[in-house]
Amino acid sequence: MAVESFTSMTVSDVTPRRTSKRSHALFEALEKEIVLGTLKPEQALTEMDLAQRFECSQGTVREALMRLNEEGLVNRLPNRGTTVAPCHADDARALLHVRREVECSYLDRVVARADAMLERDLHDRLNAMRNAARDGDEYRLSVFDRAFHRRLFEAADLPLVAPILTRCLIHNHRFKILNAQPNRELEATAERHVPILDALAERDVETLRELLSHHIATIVDFGPDLSNTGESA
Repeated sequence: MAVESFTSMTVSDVTPRRTSKRSHALFEALEKEIVLGTLKPEQALTEMDLAQRFECSQGTVREALMRLNEEGLVNRLPNRGTTVAPCHADDARALLHVRREVECSYLDRVVARADAMLERDLHDRLNAMRNAARDGDEYRLSVFDRAFHRRLFEAADLPLVAPILTRCLIHNHRFKILNAQPNRELEATAERHVPILDALAERDVETLRELLSHHIATIVDFGPDLSNTGESA
């Protein structure tokens, strides 16, 4: 399938800003390094070292680390400092099941509220995934992949539940990237979303639920199987 190149969507278009620009930029940089494994699980981090490395104040570092702590990507403990969060299969499996419960249980609400804007937004995110895959940028692909699923769930209008999905998504993707086989088919990862869009366009709740459930269970097709069902895509 040809890669769409017209989308102008960038990472910042789908990443919410809740802090200052500098701390947000640092948060994004550190999130990328944690997800890709540049910063290793359980590696110690210090505000002073990060401030020197990124040429910013320790206050900016502290703000970014606090947000990473909220996302579960670092652990900040009194008198013990900050470390990169571990990345264990048991945690990933549990979050995978939570994610499937959250995303698949409320699709009747999603379909009831689906409109042309939702479909357009999802297609934009799919095209951004295709472009990232074409560029061989697995991290950017994961950003838009997560944005696709957040936007789909947004239609359920359950804002108190959405942060739970956000945490599941980041940790599922981190585990997948850290444990995946090299030279993965990134374009296949993007195209896995097409059947979901087709079922949404048909407003077929049951097919959408089946497809999405399988999609989530096989998120690690190219790495360890966390589904406990033996499914494969």
